[in-house]
Amino acid sequence: MDHEFYMQQALALAREAAAHGEVPVGCVIVRDGQIIASGRNRREEKQSAASHAEMEALAQANEVLHSWRLDDCDLYVTLEPCPMCAGAILNARIRRVFYGARDDVMGACGGVLNLYMEGFPRPPQLVGNICGDECRDVLQSFFRTIR
Repeated sequence: MDHEFYMQQALALAREAAAHGEVPVGCVIVRDGQIIASGRNRREEKQSAASHAEMEALAQANEVLHSWRLDDCDLYVTLEPCPMCAGAILNARIRRVFYGARDDVMGACGGVLNLYMEGFPRPPQLVGNICGDECRDVLQSFFRTIR
């Protein structure tokens, strides 16, 4: 399994989000070595607080698999999931979460707290800092241009 390859796909989506004026976060969901779903931030476009990259990808994966259960899937996201996304990931039964940049402001996988260390059944395995420097650079560059 090439974690960097999948994270590069998520980074391409993050850059697409930035080009549309969105905070650059991208996500892909992988099953059996194939990307089955993808998402990018669309909060501004949809004017929806729930339109995070992970939420968009989870919804697409549910449609593709015709199931809310994604227990044989892995999720790759460029920024550590927030509490909303971490909860949705738990509920979807994602097997593993790979993230790029840590989020010390809203991160729910170690940045502020780690939701997956609580007593929930079936927490996903968690791996951070996949292409972390590149993920941080994309975010920092975006925020430099809007400030």
